Amino acid sequence: MTRVLVLGENTFPFHAIDEKRDAFAAALEDYDVTITTDRDALTGEYDVLVDYLTDSTLSDEQLDALLDHVAAGGYVGVHCASDLTSTAADDPDELLDPRDEPFPELRELIGGHFLTHPEQSEFGVDVVGEHPITEGVDDFTVYDEPYQVEADDDVNVLARMDHPDLEAYPVVWTNESAGRVAYVSLGHTDEALANDSFVALLRNAVEWADAN
Repeated sequence: MTRVLVLGENTFPFHAIDEKRDAFAAALEDYDVTITTDRDALTGEYDVLVDYLTDSTLSDEQLDALLDHVAAGGYVGVHCASDLTSTAADDPDELLDPRDEPFPELRELIGGHFLTHPEQSEFGVDVVGEHPITEGVDDFTVYDEPYQVEADDDVNVLARMDHPDLEAYPVVWTNESAGRVAYVSLGHTDEALANDSFVALLRNAVEWADAN
């Protein structure tokens, strides 16, 4: 059975993994899933990493373990995994501190990063690429936090946003230059995490990432 490590945190209430634990467990119920906030779990044994970190600060050992895993296994970034400029604030009166530049190793790994987002809303997701990750998934609508992202030209964009006020930002892509790497920008709201199309994309991405 595929071993899946879902790594998140509770530092930021809007992305607290304890609030999303049941949704991830339900979406990945047929896998051997570990859902944790322990970043040292990156040094353990698993087949696919599902990254739901907002603050991507890692020790050298943790980062090396993540990169070594991707060289041999698979990586699926979900939603806040692409937020590579937010870190936990040192000031107790602040929630987060912004970095000037994205974490470089993870920016190269994912092949893109989060820029900003407007308010949560319902918007469309258009499937634009044939791939095992989009197999069985048609265009759909979702109520979520629409992420405006920057993606490298050489990533394989599989789905794009259809939002009345935003350009067609990538929603799903792979970065095979870095290995079996996939990213899905959805996954902020309970509605999105339970959306059948999101669940299908997540499960397909895990299956594909484990295909080495």
